[in-house]
Amino acid sequence: MRISGADAILRSLEAEGVEVMFGIPGGAIMPTYDAMARGTSVRHVLARHEQGAGHMAQGYARASGRVGVAIATSGPGATNLVTPIADAWMDSTPLVCITGQVRTTLIGTDAFQECDITGITMPVVKHSWLVQDAREIPSVMKAAFHIARSGRCGPVLVDVPRDVQEAELEFAYPDRVDLPGWKPPTKVHPLQIREAARVIAGAEKPVLYVGGGTINAEACEELRQLAEVGRLPVITTLMGKGAFPETHELHFGWPGMHGPKWSNLAMNSCDVLVAVGSRFDDRVTGKLSAFAPGATVVHLDVDAAEISKLRGANVPVVGPLKKALHELARDVGRLRGEGAPPPEAWLQRIADWREEFPLRYGSRPGVIKPQLAMEHLQALTAGEDVIVTTGVGQHQMWAMQYVLSEQPRSFISSGGLGTMGYGIPAAIGAKAARPEATVVCVDGDGCFQMTCQELATAVLDDFPIVVVLVNNEHLGMVTQWQDMFFEGRRSHVHLTRAVPDYARLAEAYGAVGITVTEEHELQPALEEALGLGRTVVVDVHVDPTEQCFPMIPAGAAALDMIEWEETVEATP
Repeated sequence: MRISGADAILRSLEAEGVEVMFGIPGGAIMPTYDAMARGTSVRHVLARHEQGAGHMAQGYARASGRVGVAIATSGPGATNLVTPIADAWMDSTPLVCITGQVRTTLIGTDAFQECDITGITMPVVKHSWLVQDAREIPSVMKAAFHIARSGRCGPVLVDVPRDVQEAELEFAYPDRVDLPGWKPPTKVHPLQIREAARVIAGAEKPVLYVGGGTINAEACEELRQLAEVGRLPVITTLMGKGAFPETHELHFGWPGMHGPKWSNLAMNSCDVLVAVGSRFDDRVTGKLSAFAPGATVVHLDVDAAEISKLRGANVPVVGPLKKALHELARDVGRLRGEGAPPPEAWLQRIADWREEFPLRYGSRPGVIKPQLAMEHLQALTAGEDVIVTTGVGQHQMWAMQYVLSEQPRSFISSGGLGTMGYGIPAAIGAKAARPEATVVCVDGDGCFQMTCQELATAVLDDFPIVVVLVNNEHLGMVTQWQDMFFEGRRSHVHLTRAVPDYARLAEAYGAVGITVTEEHELQPALEEALGLGRTVVVDVHVDPTEQCFPMIPAGAAALDMIEWEETVEATP
C-alpha cells in the first residue's frame, strides 16, 4: 500500500493501539494534520499550549500505564515540549513525542522555525530520530514505542521534516523491532534473589523503601505479597504513592523533606533498607552521607545504572521488578515458614512513633487551613475511583500527606523535575485515559496560572476535571524558604487573590467557578464540585501564612527535621 509519510505516522500509531494523542498543529507538521483530516481512528485532543499537550500525554501514560503521545510543529512548538520531555525523563514516564521539522533541504540554513530539537533534547530522552527518508517511518515508530515502554520507561522523540511527511512509501508495519544494542534485562539472577531474601528475613528492623518504578513495572500486587508474607513496613515516595494501599496496616507514610517524622525515623533507624524501584533522590535522603547510617542496602531496579549510583548496594538485584518481587516474596515466605521471626517489635515501634509524632497544624479564627481542605477532599473521595493530580509546591506536599491513595496510578505528580503547571493538563490526560474515574487536580495559585488555558481543552473536549485551588495568594514554597532561610526577606512572591478572579476565569472558559472564603463553605463546595460532572474550579482562600511541616532543610540530615510548633505560626 503506497501512502504518504504523514499517513504512515498515523497508521503506525493505529498499529500500536494508540487511542488518544495530544497536540497543536503548525506549518512543519501540517501534512500530518491533513492526514488526520482524511481519517484516523486515533482521537486528537487540541491543547492550548504544547507544554500542556506534553503534560496531558504524561497524565495519560501515568493513569493508564500505556505510552502517551504528544505532537507539535517545529521551532517553538518543539521547544515548548522540552519541559514535559524533561519531566518524563526524570519521572520515567513512557512518552512518544512527534515533531515536525523544516524540509530536509533547509536543515542547517536557519530557516523559519527551524531548530535542532534532537540536539536540544538529547540529554533528556532515551532515544531520538531525525527521519530523513519516509521509508524509515514504520521501523522508527515501532522502535520508538518499544524503547519508551521497555526497561526503565521514558520519553523518545521522532522529528520528521515536512517533505518526508509528504513523500510516499510502500507502507508495512514491522512485527518486531531490530535494535541489537537495546537489551533491557528480562530475568533476575536467582543468587541475587536468594541473598536478598536471606538478608531481609534475618533483619530485625527492615524497611521497604518503594518508588515509582514499582508502579511502572506493574509490580504492586507482588510488592503487597512481599510486605505481607514478610511483615515488612512499607514507606512510599511521592512517585511511589499508591503502589501500596495507604490504609494498610503495613504502610508507614512517605520519606524525605516533607515526610512525617515517623517515616523518616523508620528509614534512618532501620538495619536493612530495601529500595524497590527508587533512586535515593536528594529530597528523600537529605544529606546522603547521614542517610540510614549502618543499614544494609538491598536495591532492586530494572536499570542497572541506578544500582549504587548514590548509595552503595550491599545486595544488588537487577531485573524486572514484577518478577523480582514475586520471587523474593516466595523466598522470604519460605524463610519465615522455616522459623525466621517477623519483626513485630519493630512494627510496633514505628506505630508508636506515628502516635507520638502525628502530622499537626494549628488553627486561626477566620481563615481556612490548607490541610483542612485536603482532609475534606480525602473524606469525600475515600473508597471512590479517584485520580488526584497536583502542581508543585506546598499544596503538592499537603496532598501527599493528607489525601490517601489506595490504588496504583491514582496519584499523579511531577517529582524529579518539579514542574509547576503540571497538574491541570496531567488531570486532562488522566481523564482521557480513564473517563470513568473522578479526576481531581490539587493546584496552587502559582501553578494554576501557568497552564490554566487548558481548562478550555477540558471543557471543549469533554474531559471534566475538578480543580481544588489552594489559594494562598503567594508562591507558597518559595515564600516559606524565604521566611525560614533568607531572614524573612520576601522577594517577588506575592500574587494577590484579586487578579485574576479564579472563579470568573473558570466561567470564562466554560467551566463552573466556586469561591470558598469561610470554613463552613468548604465541604458543601467540594461536594457540589465532585457531583456536577463538569469541569469545576473551587477557589479555596487558605491561610497565606501557613507553612508546610515537617520539613528537612535542603542538604541537612534527614533527622535534622523542623517540626510544626504553635510559635511557628506567623501573623498576617
